[in-house]
Amino acid sequence: MNMDDIYLTDDKETEDRIIEIRRRLHRIPELSFHEFRTQEAVMELLEKIGLEGEFIANTGVIATIQGSGPGKCIALRTDMDGLEVVEEPTQFNSEYISQHPGFMHACGHDAHMAMVLGAAMHLIRQKDNFPGSVKLIFQPGEEQPPGGALDVIRDGGLDGVDAIVGLHVFSNIDSGEIKFRPGPFLATSNIMKIKITGKGGHHLSPELVIDPIAIVARFVGCICDRIRMKIPQDRFILGFGKIVGGSQFNRTPDDVEVMGSFRTFDNRDTQDIEDIIRQVLDELVDMYGKQDFPGLPAYELDIEHGYPVLVNDPVFSNKVLKLLKEHFPAVGDDIEPLFGAEDFAHYLQEIPGVYIGLGIRNEEKGITEGNHSSRFDIDETVLVDGTRMLATIALDFLNDPGEYLL
Repeated sequence: MNMDDIYLTDDKETEDRIIEIRRRLHRIPELSFHEFRTQEAVMELLEKIGLEGEFIANTGVIATIQGSGPGKCIALRTDMDGLEVVEEPTQFNSEYISQHPGFMHACGHDAHMAMVLGAAMHLIRQKDNFPGSVKLIFQPGEEQPPGGALDVIRDGGLDGVDAIVGLHVFSNIDSGEIKFRPGPFLATSNIMKIKITGKGGHHLSPELVIDPIAIVARFVGCICDRIRMKIPQDRFILGFGKIVGGSQFNRTPDDVEVMGSFRTFDNRDTQDIEDIIRQVLDELVDMYGKQDFPGLPAYELDIEHGYPVLVNDPVFSNKVLKLLKEHFPAVGDDIEPLFGAEDFAHYLQEIPGVYIGLGIRNEEKGITEGNHSSRFDIDETVLVDGTRMLATIALDFLNDPGEYLL
């Protein structure tokens, strides 16, 4: 079927409705795996457009749009959770600022849900023009590892699904621009927790102590340089977010705890970094050891591997790139891999698909805050762009899936 015959035309009423949905959801942000009011709202919104939602992954929702006959199934996935951020009043959000004090949709998940619902509105109107089906996945817990994607998969959310599409609003990309790349796109995330145990005592007698603060300081100061000796800087990031130890200004504490994270685009780099961390800690234990205190210093290392590298299926992505360039003015695959992490990666390990970035930055309007900022907002004109993008991919895939699944 010629896509020009069914391509999504301007519809001001639908555009206004998508904005209204986004604002409604923006008012009720909830933490990962606690999206109960959001789940209730999504179920109600689905019912209003003629779909029956079902619960999945405890606080998630799925629904299916059935086409004109048998065929492939494509899933459109959106995340649902907000963040523990106090939303600041701005020149934009007076009508839709968070009504849940201390919580905020500071990463655009409200916009993602609105765009998937908008795409569903379009697809319902076109259901006689495509075979197969579209599954809508409203997924909880994207912000909290191990993430809700694994729960959706466990509960059968991908059963019968042949391909999947996800999107995210990007605050560093100009409004309306569409950016993604075949292959590795987002990084793996890893949390490291380290406990250094030394020998506490008074500062007056340094010979009678083993200072865990000094060990941690040396570790923090050298670890990135050691990693760079093996891995180029553009292939990893590493940082520390928490150091806890001690209670008295003139006493060396017995132990210090450190938390940090690192990200890579390759599992081999992840393993190399873990090996280097252990090697440096072993060296520091030897360096600071004293004959009078056998077994000290010592360390405990716990590395929690988070989301895997997000790898866009090359065949599927290249077909989507070609399609979108035909229908949208600003589409590119020139974006470099990003150190962000997303549990959408789990879906792409199961079935072909693509994860797409949609720009929401508009300097003329003053919309420039980054994701997770307490003043984060979006240029709402992009909601219709994202809606059309999702529906266009779904329609084209279902009518001619061959080039997507070679």
